[in-house]
Amino acid sequence: MDDSEPTERRPAVVLAEGAFGDPAGKTANGVALDGTRFDVRAVVDSTRAGSSARDVLGRGPDVPVVASVADALDASPTVDALVVGVAPAGGELPESWTDEIATAIRRGCDVVSGLHTFLSEDPEWRSLADECGVSLVDVRKPPEERFRVADGSAEDVDATVVLTAGTDCAVGKRTTTVELYRAARDAGLDAGWVATGQTGLMIGADAGAVIDRVPADFAAGAVESLVVEVAADHDYVFVEGQAALTHRAYAGVTLSLLHGASPDAVVLVDDPGRARRDDFDQWPVDGVAAELAAIDALSAAPVAAVSTWGDEREVASLPAANVREDGGPERLLAAVRGRLEREE
Repeated sequence: MDDSEPTERRPAVVLAEGAFGDPAGKTANGVALDGTRFDVRAVVDSTRAGSSARDVLGRGPDVPVVASVADALDASPTVDALVVGVAPAGGELPESWTDEIATAIRRGCDVVSGLHTFLSEDPEWRSLADECGVSLVDVRKPPEERFRVADGSAEDVDATVVLTAGTDCAVGKRTTTVELYRAARDAGLDAGWVATGQTGLMIGADAGAVIDRVPADFAAGAVESLVVEVAADHDYVFVEGQAALTHRAYAGVTLSLLHGASPDAVVLVDDPGRARRDDFDQWPVDGVAAELAAIDALSAAPVAAVSTWGDEREVASLPAANVREDGGPERLLAAVRGRLEREE
């Protein structure tokens, strides 16, 4: 996808079957709440049909949640994009979604997908899209133009770089990144942000790539190139983190972000009520203390604050706040700026 922010949001329907409002539906949730690329007219989730996005998420747009793509397009015939807002573990396309996606294509909608399975490389989907004159956009396609080995160039940028890290997947790193960015802009700071996952690319960022699709040797270099690009135009760069250093399945991506971004400060994101890893019930969440130790062992960047789903004002002797509550993002930003001032 083009990283530049559009001047007008496209009318869209979000497919979030069985997951809207849940961590598994984080892309759908993010596009509905924070999107600058798409004007969401309806969300498709038959398990929550009859409610609204605001009912489900507790805030955001008052758009309907409906049972099918056909229902959504009947109510909003000017929609021209279907956003696939759930990426199941493994990223495969559930068979039950094929009719919904086909309906959208036949009714003139481009399909924007964050699945690991690329629709644009499937001959049947490509044939149907060509027949109907629409596009298949796979936002996880590796950005080959950014494939390079890290060279340390992010260490030399003039901007202040802040990375969000996490104790697990789907704990709110992207949300925290966006809220910090907004708080900085509201405070009059010249800020930009870097997306590193499909949700961030779909909602809009100054630059981005889905890092978990970049070959391992080039992942840190890809992150570095994004940071250098955004830092050239902004005084602050907020970088979306992925997964956790203590996560046995995804720690490689997390480490690439930590090394590639060369952050001046880190904000750790935690769900204090989560005992087992998201999508990996066989493993416990190691927790804040273990993640702090891993970050300290692998980076010189200080952890300035903890972004928490709870209501704590301090976690592990660090300032803490909930970005979903009034004043939360501002408290985290103040903690970051205060820590950086002490480091000077």
